[in-house]
Amino acid sequence: MGQMGFHDLDKRLEAISAKGDPLEIIEATVPWESFRAEIEAATRPKPEERKSKAGRKPYDAVLMFKVLVLQTLYNLADEQLEYLIRDRLSFMRFLGLGLEDEVPDATTVWLFREALAQAGRIEKLFALFGQHLQAKGYIARGGQIIDATIVPVPKQRNSREENEAIKEGQTPEDWEKKPAKNRQKDKDARWTKKHGLSFYGYKNHVNADAKHKLIRKWAATDASPHDSQEFEGLLDKANTSSDVWADSAYRSAEIERKLKDKGFKSRIHTRGRRGTPLSEAQQKANTTRSKVRVRIEHIFGDQENGMGGKLVRTIGIVRARVKIGLMNLVYNMRRLAVLERMAAAA
Repeated sequence: MGQMGFHDLDKRLEAISAKGDPLEIIEATVPWESFRAEIEAATRPKPEERKSKAGRKPYDAVLMFKVLVLQTLYNLADEQLEYLIRDRLSFMRFLGLGLEDEVPDATTVWLFREALAQAGRIEKLFALFGQHLQAKGYIARGGQIIDATIVPVPKQRNSREENEAIKEGQTPEDWEKKPAKNRQKDKDARWTKKHGLSFYGYKNHVNADAKHKLIRKWAATDASPHDSQEFEGLLDKANTSSDVWADSAYRSAEIERKLKDKGFKSRIHTRGRRGTPLSEAQQKANTTRSKVRVRIEHIFGDQENGMGGKLVRTIGIVRARVKIGLMNLVYNMRRLAVLERMAAAA
């Protein structure tokens, strides 16, 4: 087998493009440079904070952001990500790297993501892309759909006493004596039940517009709060329609009153009560609402199946918020690529 030359490399990349490389489409769709200022403000030390000009030059801020986009697209651990950037031509092309270029290692990726987490920048990056969506004409239309999905983390085998201490905001005494063990324990994640099954982790609370199926607002919490607790904060006055869809878990007299007071029109599913089942008219109304509300399930399904799953491997709510925020941002990037392709074909 002969060694691959530059001509062979070009032919291989052309073949990848011919198959419809999704990364090539995203690369051409997203205005990467618009993120630079916010990223550099969070990840670049100020001149007076630099101890020395010696050492390796830091990686380009936009390149590192695109590394996180890759990680989110395929839900990769840091070590997996480093390996696949070295291994896949499509990954290298997406990042603008040649075969001879240095590749960010797993530690560099971790440090970069940690800097974004500590600076609280993910919300600003999400908002920046939201501005781009509006500039492209994809404003929030058709009403809004609100829902939440569980984002699992690796389960921890804690004792009942340890879990009770964590719920009270304390660190179990045994963990304080073992700093290495304590660092590996997620004291922010919580258990919850859904459809009779137990889940451990966090929640991604989302507002999506019914027209374009783009995420407009989001919030991240541990898994224990009821979905409705984040409802009011997710409402989006920018949507051109006053209709608000949600499943019956969000139905309450208080939420109905708040929607009315704020000028929204409730399309929330009605639920029956013990001894008072839904009437035929209420069932038909729920069926009609479901035809719109189901669109948010498409978003969660795409994050689960099209982006390698929703499992978060980080520890703590601050880092989980970055992972969840990136998941929502990258979904919007992929969705924009689809919308642009549909518009071009129309």
